[in-house]
Order: sequence, then structure tokens, then C-alpha cells
Amino acid sequence: MTLLTQPLSQDTIQPDHGPRKRDPRFTVMWASGLLAAGLGVAAVTLPAPYVIESPGPTFNTIGQIDSEPLISVDGRETYPTSGGLDLTTVFVSGSPGQPVSIFDAFRAWADPAQAVTPRELVYPPDVSESDIEERNAAAMTSSQESAVAAALSHLEVPYEETLSVVGLAQDSASEGILQEGDVLVAINGEPIESLEPLKDALNAAGGESVEITVLREGGEVIETVTPIESETGDYQLGVFLMSEFQFPFDVDVALNNVGGPSAGMMFALGIVDKLTEGELTGGEHFAGTGTIDSSGNVGPIGGIRQKLIGARDAGAEVFLAPAANCEEVVGHVPDGLRVVRVQTLDDAVDAVRTLGAENDDGAQLASCES
Repeated sequence: MTLLTQPLSQDTIQPDHGPRKRDPRFTVMWASGLLAAGLGVAAVTLPAPYVIESPGPTFNTIGQIDSEPLISVDGRETYPTSGGLDLTTVFVSGSPGQPVSIFDAFRAWADPAQAVTPRELVYPPDVSESDIEERNAAAMTSSQESAVAAALSHLEVPYEETLSVVGLAQDSASEGILQEGDVLVAINGEPIESLEPLKDALNAAGGESVEITVLREGGEVIETVTPIESETGDYQLGVFLMSEFQFPFDVDVALNNVGGPSAGMMFALGIVDKLTEGELTGGEHFAGTGTIDSSGNVGPIGGIRQKLIGARDAGAEVFLAPAANCEEVVGHVPDGLRVVRVQTLDDAVDAVRTLGAENDDGAQLASCES
């Protein structure tokens, strides 16, 4: 070995042979390597214009969080509960203040449990991280109040609700007529006690002008508005309304760092269970999602597929899904999870009570497939 290696070693350093020319292929390979390394660094570090949704944690609305009840009631008798009524969440990364990398996006695309969406389809271009946090916090607070109202409506416990105008829609039927700060008192002489009767009265008018009595600057004013038919076929005043409630007792929800309105239905279910004698779930583990209004109507939400996976991973056996999300549910239900379609809080209570009862498989309950 020494006799063969030594001459080769000497040949590389002999001065009388002149400098050795570098193979051009080495330069190309070297440059390609640097380019690949640079692209790799860029893939890891450069922000990508995408939002990634992943299954988030679940929270049992009739359980505890940090050793405290997630829902507590003061001023009204409550009853023992068992089992689980989990609200489900989605972990979102890629918001304006927390961009993701191309590498993160590619990894999420390869994971069936995650969803990748262009950021421009999720957030307006001029929105900031603080704006998002503020809106999500406001939506969570509103959903909790609506959940209390829906639960009390279901239990036929009276409360007061007032509707006030907080803005006008584009091309509003109320432009120049109703004003921000107006409190809606009556429609065609009939008291407006909640949002649902207002909607019913507008639809009953069939597009004819209605008289809206409002409280403005300390006095009552009657204005005439001609509602406009929306794309859904409902007649609307074209105003954004805020509900304010006066409840006969206090309900507190101890849940931080979770925003948005999608937990409303599960909050309402938890409140109903706590205020109803007997264990609604029968000890079974349920999960679900959906917005809710004071009348108990359940609305659609985002991230339903991630929430299905999160519910299954948390051990839930039944998932309560808004009817309006059913198209997204079909074909994406994890093994071991049953989905029940609900449109109202009454539907949700009936489903939980039925499946929580002994020897009842709930065959009559609606599913997304049906």
C-alpha cells in the first residue's frame, strides 16, 4: 500500500508539473450544492402566504379546567353531571403575525389531518394580529352570552334581550333611516323581545314597508323601512345588531386563550346539563361544535374536519355537527366516531339525552349522510 500511495501523493505536490487545473464539473457541483443549501434555508425560514389548520385541544364544558369548573352558575340550583360534552378547537398557524414556512406548508399538505389555505382567503390584507385577537375574543364573549340565552330559552327561563344597531350594511335598506346606537323596541307595534321574532316579522311582511320603533337619545322614534330580500330569501333591514342580555342569575365560563364563536352550542349544552336534574349524557363522551343564537339556532363553523379528528383523539364517541357543515363531514368521519346532525339546541339536547339513555341506539337521529 505504501509503495502505491506515496508516488501519487508526491505527484500532487511536484512543482515542476505546474498548478493542477480544477475540473469544471467540480465548480458546477459546488455551485449547485450552495444553491440547494440556500433553497433549503429559504424553505425553512422564509414566510409562506398560507394558513395551516390542525386539530386543537378539546375542553369538557361540564368538566373542570385548572381545577375549576369550566362553567359555573351563581344564583341558581345546579345538579351533578357526568361524562363529557367537549367543545372542539382548531389550532391555526400562519396568521399575519405568525407566518409559516414553505417547509411547514408542504408538511401540512402531506398530512390528511391538516388543511392548508391561502392566507388571502382567510384574512383581509390589512388586518393585524391584534385585530384578529380582538375579534376572536369579542366573538367568544358574544357566543357565551348567546349560549346562556339559548339554554334559558330551552329551559323556558325568562330573561331580557335588547337589540341595538352597531352599523349598517352596504346598500342597506336602512341607510339614512336607522342610526348607530338605535335600540329596537317594536316592529309594526309588536315588541321586539329577541332577534328571532324580528326576523319572523320581517319575513311575514314579505318586502312591504314596516314601522320600526327605536329608542334614540332618550326618546322613542318611529321610522319606516322597506326591507330588502337577501340571497337566502330572508327580508332584512340591512343593519348589524348587537344583543345585550339581562339574565336572572350569573353564568361564568372559565376558558382563556380560545377565541371565536364556534363553541356556542357546546356551552349551551353544558349549561342545560348543569341546570337540569339528572345526568344528560348518561356518562357517555360527546363532542361537537357550532355557533348558536339566543333562539337556539345552530350555525356552521370552520375547520370541521380538524375538529372531528380532535374529538376522536380525545376519546369522544359521538360528534354533534351543524347541519350546514354536513357536506364537509361526509367522507371524512374518523373511525370510531358517530356524527349526529343538529340544527337547533333542542336537536342537540335530544341527541345527547337519547344516546345517553340505556338501551337506545338513537337510530332515529339524523346523520349527515341522511
